[in-house]
Amino acid sequence: MIVAPSILSADFNNLLEEVNKINNADFIHIDVMDGHFVPNISFGTCVYKNLRKYTKQVFDVHLMIDNPLFYAQSFAESGADIITFHLECKNDTIEVIDKLKSLNVKVGISIKPKTNVEVLLPYLDKVDLVLVM
Repeated sequence: MIVAPSILSADFNNLLEEVNKINNADFIHIDVMDGHFVPNISFGTCVYKNLRKYTKQVFDVHLMIDNPLFYAQSFAESGADIITFHLECKNDTIEVIDKLKSLNVKVGISIKPKTNVEVLLPYLDKVDLVLVM
C-alpha cells in the first residue's frame, strides 16, 4: 500500500516542519489548483521546488488546471516525480501523456466525480497512475 498525504492541509507557515511529520509516507501529494479548472487556488512550483532539497520522498503532483501542457515542463523541472492531470482539461489527452513522458516523469490521469470511469479505458496502458475523485 502506498500512503500519499496531501500537503494542501498543511500549515504553510511551517511547511518544512509539516512535511517532516510525514517523512515515513511513501509519497507527498501536492494539489495544484488554478482557480479556473476548479474554483480554488492553491500553489505553484515554487512551494515544492524548495521542499525538494529536504526530502527524497516521491512528489505526486496533481494538476487541477486547465492547461497542463503549458505548465508541464515547469512542474517536472521543479521536482515532480509523478504528474497527474485531468482528462477533462482543455488539452488533448494523448498530447499531455506524451509530453509528460518526454519529461521523464511518471504520468497520472484523473477524472472528476461525475465523469464516467469508462472514459479512462483507452488510456490505462499509457499511464502509471489513475486518480478517481
